[in-house]
Amino acid sequence: MEQQYSLSRRTFLAGSAVAAATAGLALSGCGSSSSSEGGKPSGSAANTGGVITAACSYKNANYNPIGASSALMLPAIQHCLEGLYELDYFTGESNAALAAGEPVKVSETEYEVALREGATFSNGEAVTAADVVAVIEANKANATYKDMLSFIDTVAAKDDATVSFTLAYPFVDSDKQLKERLSLCRVFPAAEITKETMTTPPTGSGAWAFGECNGEDGGELNFVPNPKYNGPKPASADAMQWLVRVDNTARVTALQEGTAIAGENIPFSNIDQLVGAGVTVDSVDSYGIGFLMFNCQKEPFNDKRVRQAFHYAIDYDKLIKNQLGGNAETLTSYLPKDNPAYHEASTVYKYDPEKAKALLKEAGQENLEVKLLVIDNWIKDLSAQIQQDLQAVGMNVTLDVQAAPYPTMAASKTDEILPFDVFLAPGDVSCFGTNADVHLAWFYGENTDWCQGRSCWAKAGDGKCQEFNEYLDQARKATDANTRQEAYNKCFDIISEEVPLYPLFHKKVVTGYWAGLIEGFEPSPTTGLYFQNAKLK
Repeated sequence: MEQQYSLSRRTFLAGSAVAAATAGLALSGCGSSSSSEGGKPSGSAANTGGVITAACSYKNANYNPIGASSALMLPAIQHCLEGLYELDYFTGESNAALAAGEPVKVSETEYEVALREGATFSNGEAVTAADVVAVIEANKANATYKDMLSFIDTVAAKDDATVSFTLAYPFVDSDKQLKERLSLCRVFPAAEITKETMTTPPTGSGAWAFGECNGEDGGELNFVPNPKYNGPKPASADAMQWLVRVDNTARVTALQEGTAIAGENIPFSNIDQLVGAGVTVDSVDSYGIGFLMFNCQKEPFNDKRVRQAFHYAIDYDKLIKNQLGGNAETLTSYLPKDNPAYHEASTVYKYDPEKAKALLKEAGQENLEVKLLVIDNWIKDLSAQIQQDLQAVGMNVTLDVQAAPYPTMAASKTDEILPFDVFLAPGDVSCFGTNADVHLAWFYGENTDWCQGRSCWAKAGDGKCQEFNEYLDQARKATDANTRQEAYNKCFDIISEEVPLYPLFHKKVVTGYWAGLIEGFEPSPTTGLYFQNAKLK
């Protein structure tokens, strides 16, 4: 399976004089000290336990691990629940977690995985193969995950400590893909599985266990060590607390004042401010994107010429420089260039307002009225310039910023045309892996939420979504790497021309942290904060 992590990190460091000027800051869970070590809030001491605190930029109150994709809840679940394997975002490797070791290959389409001896949920109950099977089957039936797990035909408990898998077909690197996709399926007791929203956290076997939690903005997620955990990475602190701070100012303040030891999604405009306070800020290459998604069932957005005009109308260099502080890269394909499956797309979008105007004229939409739906998070800071760029080519654009627009974009059971026009939002599929299949299937799989609802590309009536999925299926069933890549190339070309949903840039992940207070912590190349290897100094 194609897999490669080549991370680039840009670090902004505070000088010792600035760090020494941060006297009076205190970090939750830390004692007092006269130390003024650089990169550490003055007045705090080294910790053998303590409380790891974090400032998070997304909110969510659904704790259900089945089909989990929330930018807040997914990393939280990953700290408390184990899959058979764990995807390491820093190396790209999938390592044994609940599994005792590597999958045992029985045939070209059959594997067996043994459970880690003595694995126990935090409530004291043993983890069984039946629990694992129930969780995987529930995820296979879930609309969010089913496409990514569709290559698994059947899963069964061979005995209490062994799980058997039968694949739907043989394909290249099937063992690696099996491990990576099984990392999605976070195991909890079969009796707790539900299709409904979970308002209370599940029981896990991971190093941490959920405490009292409120995932709404202004709330906090609390974690305590799981005393029953017998894996290789036990909790390294007395407690962990994640502050839910969607507002940029609140999140930056929590980090600057030392209320949080780490904070995610730092606005570029606040980097100097935090560095001046003694915080280390890292900018890491990622697969995160800002994208435009069109309602492909609704006129005139069912015309690819109109959709393409949007992408030619935007001044990407200006957007990245002025709104993102240079913390993003323009793109020549859906995937970044350092991905081994990268292929320069047949259509590459660069700022060309005249071409945008020509396409709108050709489509008969020279005076297009557009309501641009914008999700209320960091992406809204880009909306004003995008609005100006679109209006400069003759569109009349109204912004509609909403906190939770996704329910209104669910697939209509009666095939009614959804009400929105165009949607501006962020996305990052790399929390599920970096191989091309995950990224292509997530947004463009014919039977996914994104194509049946949201973009409605599968219902556009031009057959392009179906053509794309035929090539994707060829890539999935390829038994050699060259055949797979040829099929992927066709996929990249189709989505670059049709742009039902397409990135504007690849965004760097900007994370701030008190380097003098924590060791083993790395800013993640994907959405979220991860403390499995970290401990307080």
